[in-house]
Amino acid sequence: MPVFEYTAKNATTGQIMKGSYNAPTRDELLGHLRKNRLILVSLREAPKSINITLPGTGGIGTRDIVIFTRQFATMINSGLPLVQSLNILAQQTEHPKLKEVTKAVVFDVEAGNTLADAFSKHPKAFSQLYVNMVAAGEAGGILDTILLRLATFLEKNDKLIRKVKSAMIYPGVIMTVAAGAIAILLIFVIPVFQSMFADANVALPLPTRFVIGLSNFLQAFWWAVLLGIGLVAAGIRQYYKTSAGERQIDAILLGLPVLGDVLRKSAVARFTRTLGTLISSGVSILDGLEITAKTAGNRVIQDAIMESRASIAGGDTIAGPLEKSGVFPPMVISMIAVGEQTGGLDEMLSKIADFYDDEVDVAVSGLLSLLEPVMILVLGVVVGGMIVAMYLPIFGMMETVQ
Repeated sequence: MPVFEYTAKNATTGQIMKGSYNAPTRDELLGHLRKNRLILVSLREAPKSINITLPGTGGIGTRDIVIFTRQFATMINSGLPLVQSLNILAQQTEHPKLKEVTKAVVFDVEAGNTLADAFSKHPKAFSQLYVNMVAAGEAGGILDTILLRLATFLEKNDKLIRKVKSAMIYPGVIMTVAAGAIAILLIFVIPVFQSMFADANVALPLPTRFVIGLSNFLQAFWWAVLLGIGLVAAGIRQYYKTSAGERQIDAILLGLPVLGDVLRKSAVARFTRTLGTLISSGVSILDGLEITAKTAGNRVIQDAIMESRASIAGGDTIAGPLEKSGVFPPMVISMIAVGEQTGGLDEMLSKIADFYDDEVDVAVSGLLSLLEPVMILVLGVVVGGMIVAMYLPIFGMMETVQ
């Protein structure tokens, strides 16, 4: 059944009212209004609800939002009215879901909602950070400036996420290939040697017996191995959904050699850039810290940020709780403390973010350059060891023949 949104005037008091009503036809809605002594002013069928998935899962990607935001800022800066700018964006965007969202935003703005309120109805397209910055831009009359700042922030944040993903994906791909190569050797190659040794009736050394036993086990219980891996992965995923599990796993990740350094530096860069962007846009520091905590990407860092928020609410500084957490480097703590004392916290946070963006580049390069030889070495030792183990009986047979 369609939902109609209407604006009507009370016939007795003259008061303007807005509302929505489920009705199969417009005539039934008009009858409902007449019964309640309301005079119709405007009527429109509400846009259908839109299901938007997160970026990377078939929904609206960060790049689409960045282009939308930059074009929106340009039109507002040029003096075009808000609704006209949104209508142009709805017509020219190529992304079907973003087009529908923009049309829904136009409808809400025309109905009297603020732009921030209209955006807030689509949380999977426009994040809480986005909505708060737009609200600050509307309140301060600098919407075009805020939108440009938002686009720049989203681009830099997306670039940072891609760097960290590349650092995480590469070792995963190498390990998957290595596991596949070992499984092929154990299932298809080792049995050929096993049958050859059985025909020759030779005594097998311990390494060869171990590899053959491993091959027999994998052939007989491959389903149990896959099931076990699946159960372990599901168990870890379920544990991570708990508060204690999320904190413990995130703490372990931060403590890993090399990879933990990448995650820590990327989290610092994201935290400082997000908070600096929010504060410089006019968002209160308490709201800024709450929004930043939700986008931290790591429970340990999120808790440290929320402790800083409680500290600020109690009249203290941000730097104290961050230092106690042991997560943030001393340089970051010192620069934040100086920013608080001088009143230039937003500028100081931006400088820290720029510095740590470069640090993440260096850390990712270091991780990849270290992982490559380590993975090759591990794969060489495992595969080479299996091959040597299978050739040991052949060497023994050759010595016997001589």
